[in-house]
Amino acid sequence: MISKMTKYYKDLYRLVDEFIYYMRVERGLSPNTIQSYSNDLMRFIKFVEDKGIRLDNITHEQINEYIAQIGNFLSRKSTARNLSAIKGFFRFLVSEGFLTTNPTRLIATPKIPRRLPEILTYQEVEHLLNQPDISTPTGQRDRAMMELLYATGLRVSELVNLRMENVNLQAGYVRIMGKGSKERMVPFGDKASKAIKEYIRDGRPRLGKDTKTSYLFLNKRGKPLTRQGFWKILRAYGLKAGIKKHLTPHKLRHSFASHMLEGGADLRSVQVLLGHEDISTTQIYTHITRERLKQIHERYHPRP
Repeated sequence: MISKMTKYYKDLYRLVDEFIYYMRVERGLSPNTIQSYSNDLMRFIKFVEDKGIRLDNITHEQINEYIAQIGNFLSRKSTARNLSAIKGFFRFLVSEGFLTTNPTRLIATPKIPRRLPEILTYQEVEHLLNQPDISTPTGQRDRAMMELLYATGLRVSELVNLRMENVNLQAGYVRIMGKGSKERMVPFGDKASKAIKEYIRDGRPRLGKDTKTSYLFLNKRGKPLTRQGFWKILRAYGLKAGIKKHLTPHKLRHSFASHMLEGGADLRSVQVLLGHEDISTTQIYTHITRERLKQIHERYHPRP
């Protein structure tokens, strides 16, 4: 007979798989990073299992003990990545209702230089948005979703969870309930408004003719489109557009932020639009802008 603790640890490994899938779709991490996160968390759960600890009883001292232990044979960067994976896993467990408290909230992450996120060029975005066949209901939906995502910088979870009442087409904004149940209003422009109106008028009634759901974006069965579903759709359009970059919903969010700053938006406004609690999270996009300005200068200045 399988003991209760054996079953508990089997369930933990299953939750790790769910978290990894969530991170791949929500954050758009590269396959290498996803594999690293998976290995990191499997090693951590093995440590927990060997100690006979339950995650609802684990302390931050025990987690620090584990981090110190792996720090003896891993680089500082790899150790920081392990801690990042663990902290993300606990946040996921709390947000999904598996835990009520997060023991990692008191653990500081070592400062490691952040990599600049890759973004799309204006031309790549334009080419991508022109891919859907808007003579079909799914094409109208896909154009509306991509236009809205690039117009607002929403997280993919925020996009797929939009309901009809969250969108004010007359005023041109969406009402978002973001992380930490914090509400924000995000404006969008005429192109996104036009695409959404056409989808609501023509496409959505054909997709949702047998449903009464208030979700805005539906799949072919009239059910709410999932994060995974949209990620696959976006990836297919990226391949069709000939975009060589690893395309994810989060990359469109990065592109939105960078293009806004390049266009002259101030950092604080972009922070509010993205729903970042800490402005330091938004500041990374200023580095992207500086790098791009440097490239433009080197390319076009007569004496580079």
